Amino acid sequence: MFMCLCVSVCVSERDRKREGGREKKRERETERECGCIFYLESCSYYFSALRPCSDLLSAPSQLNQLEKAMEAAHTFFMANPEHMEMQQDIEDYRETAGVGAVQLVDREARPHLESYNAGVKHYEADDFEAAIKYFEQALREYYNEDVECRALCEGPQRFEEYEYLGYKGGLYEAIADHYMQVLVCQHECVRELATRPGRLSPIENFLPLHYDYLQFAYYRVGEYVKALECAKAYLMFHPDDENVLDNVDYYESLLDDSIDPESIEAREDLTAFVKRHNLESELIKSAAEGLGFLYSEPNYWVSYGERQDENRVPLGVNMEGAGHGLSMGKKSPPKIGRDLREGGPLLYENITFVYNSEQLNGTQRVLLDNVLSEEQCRELHSVASGIMLVGDGYRGKTSPHTPNEKFEGATVLKALKFGYEGRVPLKSARLFYDVSEKARKIVESYFMLNSTLYFSYTHMVCRTALSGQQDRRNDLSHPIHADNCLLDPEVNECWKEPPAYTFRDYSALLYMNDDFEGGEFIFTEMDAKTVTASIKPKCGRMISFSSGGENPHGVKAVTKGQRCAVALWFTLDPLYREVERIQADEVIAILDQEQHGKHGLNINPKDEL
Repeated sequence: MFMCLCVSVCVSERDRKREGGREKKRERETERECGCIFYLESCSYYFSALRPCSDLLSAPSQLNQLEKAMEAAHTFFMANPEHMEMQQDIEDYRETAGVGAVQLVDREARPHLESYNAGVKHYEADDFEAAIKYFEQALREYYNEDVECRALCEGPQRFEEYEYLGYKGGLYEAIADHYMQVLVCQHECVRELATRPGRLSPIENFLPLHYDYLQFAYYRVGEYVKALECAKAYLMFHPDDENVLDNVDYYESLLDDSIDPESIEAREDLTAFVKRHNLESELIKSAAEGLGFLYSEPNYWVSYGERQDENRVPLGVNMEGAGHGLSMGKKSPPKIGRDLREGGPLLYENITFVYNSEQLNGTQRVLLDNVLSEEQCRELHSVASGIMLVGDGYRGKTSPHTPNEKFEGATVLKALKFGYEGRVPLKSARLFYDVSEKARKIVESYFMLNSTLYFSYTHMVCRTALSGQQDRRNDLSHPIHADNCLLDPEVNECWKEPPAYTFRDYSALLYMNDDFEGGEFIFTEMDAKTVTASIKPKCGRMISFSSGGENPHGVKAVTKGQRCAVALWFTLDPLYREVERIQADEVIAILDQEQHGKHGLNINPKDEL
């Protein structure tokens, strides 16, 4: 929409000058002055996924301006790292232009986010002087961007829950209503500034983290007053954070005797910001009832756990039972805490070894064929149509990962229940149970695990391409992710914290068919962009791998047909055994007992009647 408005302004300006007798040469100059084709300075505010930047690719390439085409492609790709076609387009542009590894410019890069990321990298490298420089720069840029964001709210706004058609307020009510809408928009700028271009969710606890990093960085360079100011600033967001409260006491003990600790207050820049934010919150809440709109104050500073690193709490802080006082909370996953082995026996005849970790360019990976026979694949595929529900496992969402595909699923327990009731052949339901157990044994044996591998979750899944929605698809069937941690491609980290399934240790996918287009399984680097291996599903093929940040993966778009598989997640911790699997084991035991009794009486099983 914004691109269309921008182009229309250019065209209107061109027509105005044409009417004034300007030549065609001047028309082209006007188009260049508008800059709409190549430069959308504010498109991140209007299109979070930067789709206009994608749409603009053809214009520069057709005008043989390949460097600008590459910049548009790079800008779009930075906000949409799952867009595999765009990555290929960039490489094609490089080859055509013959520019090699030229540094591309992200035209929608947000300065405060770039500075913040640079600060984190220097902090993790123990370069605290540089970290301070970038975090302070990030804060200056953040507050500048906050001013700009608030200015952009001065136009018309609308509450989703507000009944405008029934609005009959007078002039003063209309004015008050408008300014409350503006205020809500401005209040939301803290969320906007914490959200990377192309992302839907903000960086958790974003603004407070600046002061959390700074409090220790200043301590490490010996600036205890500034460390204390930043620690107190952090406490304005999280006043009950025990670790930072201990830090405050410790920093105060390091001050010169001539300095009164009580005279040192939280950073002035943040104090004014928080005061305004709190006043806005109170004003919005009090006005919500009178103006007839629903408003619930979001938790802008939510944190599922404190930032963990060995630097967060100074070594001098005495914390009970905590050695050096390390806090538990957000952390990148450590190296796998067990011996990494592979190459164990495959246990079953006819299974074909295809690739190991090295051949798949990763760690703890294996690709096997013939885990299922053609007949078993057909039987499982057939039973899938009788037991699957749309959105199963995703709270009934028809398309949880992409609007261009329908997602269906079913569990082992549901299959057995349907089989026992005669709604599907019991033999086929039992096959689902048996092949999943077969896969578990193979994974446990191949990776030479010293302890029992338990089921964490078992799910038969089908992804179906929706007709009429496959043109110009640029998304993934399942975005790049890791199975037991929250992948953060911007900083090449994977945070092992809720809501990730942190207890999962190994994963496996057992494919049932290949009569579809697209749907390749891919491994990537932690940047979620660089593909390290691509696997085409087919009947009986199984890919298995460890579930951590060492194995980011996803699924390319299914553009035609239906792709079905048995998805399996395993854990080494018996506390996290799949409850439905335990129930399924009990059902199987009962069925086996009944089957034995029926054979003794020469009675056919229920599904054979």
